[in-house]
Amino acid sequence: MRHARRRVVRRVTRLAAVGGLLLGGAMVTNAVASEPQAPSIGVPFTAPPATGEGTDLVSRLGNSRTAGSWVDKAGRPVVAVTDDEAAAEVKRAGAQARMVEHSMSDLKSAAATLRSAPRVSGTSWAMDYKSNQVVVRGDSTVSSSDWSRMTKVAEGIGPFVRMERSEGTFTTRVNGAQPILSTAGRCSAGFNVTDGKSDFILTAGHCGPDGSVWFADDRGRDQVGTSLKRSFPGDDYSLVKYDGGRAGKGADVVAVGGGKGVRITGVADAEVGQKIFRSGSTSGLREGEVTALNATVNYPEGTVTGLIETNVCAEPGDSGGPMFADGVALGVTSGGSGDCTAGGTTFFQPVTKALTELGVKLIVAKSSGGTGAAPAPSASQGAASPGASAPITGTDVSTLLSRLTDPRNVGPGMLVIGGSLVALVATRWIRAEQDRKAYRQYYSATWG
Repeated sequence: MRHARRRVVRRVTRLAAVGGLLLGGAMVTNAVASEPQAPSIGVPFTAPPATGEGTDLVSRLGNSRTAGSWVDKAGRPVVAVTDDEAAAEVKRAGAQARMVEHSMSDLKSAAATLRSAPRVSGTSWAMDYKSNQVVVRGDSTVSSSDWSRMTKVAEGIGPFVRMERSEGTFTTRVNGAQPILSTAGRCSAGFNVTDGKSDFILTAGHCGPDGSVWFADDRGRDQVGTSLKRSFPGDDYSLVKYDGGRAGKGADVVAVGGGKGVRITGVADAEVGQKIFRSGSTSGLREGEVTALNATVNYPEGTVTGLIETNVCAEPGDSGGPMFADGVALGVTSGGSGDCTAGGTTFFQPVTKALTELGVKLIVAKSSGGTGAAPAPSASQGAASPGASAPITGTDVSTLLSRLTDPRNVGPGMLVIGGSLVALVATRWIRAEQDRKAYRQYYSATWG
């Protein structure tokens, strides 16, 4: 009876082991089949940025006949024009025309006059195409005398300059967050870029001076890279060169929290009215809208121009994080006012200008061909954290175990196959030992 039970146990164990081999093989096959395509290098800095129909019309008609463009709630292009002929041409192109009094030349002249006035920290201005005005804002740090002086400058320009006081302060969004940390502060990684020889993280220039060494942990053990080619103030971008020279797997993905990410398929200039997303290591994924372009902000550290103004919120530590729409890279977080509880204004450095000035290319997903026209599917990147463009290089034991047990990877299937092989070998060894023992017992009995 005992021998019969042993035979049943051995048979069940062998069947389970064979089943495990088949299951493990299927898991490995599925993981390999679902493996995302490797990123490609696309969108060279010499290529013209992808632009909307409204932007093309503004460029064609010129600054004296137009005053910017935006997209309405339905996503249709609207162009501000100053004469009937321009309005007719816009309509023939299939866009909407909005008649305004002041041209883009007027708006730019107003911005130039404001820029030439004595600098006041805590102020900003941007072109509001929808209202056909230049909006000047002063935060809570601006004194009444400085605000009065700026108001006189605005009155001298004309009634299309609008003055507004805002709560909070205009600050760069550094300190108090992961994933990249250094003695200069804490920031979020933006997009992965390359010069064809080495890979870099594109992030904010105010995050740290050239030579800043960045780590993925607060103990300085997991080094990511070193800052170089910084531009701040004036602009707000810099490169962090990866220590290993390569961004690694998932270089075309920006993380949005919860172990998920979005594949980046191209790069473009932002448009007023455009729905956008921003990801940062402090506040995660947030959405909002582009409210103005060509914004100037007078941070305490210096003045930055040519920024994208939005109503999306951000908090300290989100600096350098990516802004995108439909998988198309638009900007990296510079600074702003407010927070993600009360809301606020956030400014972004345009990616197109940063790529041009730095002479690098965006690393994009192969499927888009680098055009930026196709929507980006959601992509799972368990090793990435909000604001990081790719998993940090270097693997510790905990990271390795998490990858092995992640059902999206090949690891689990290999573990099942390995366990099944061990079970098969064990059953064969046990059977052989039992046979040898039975033989010795039989031989001893017959010999004696």
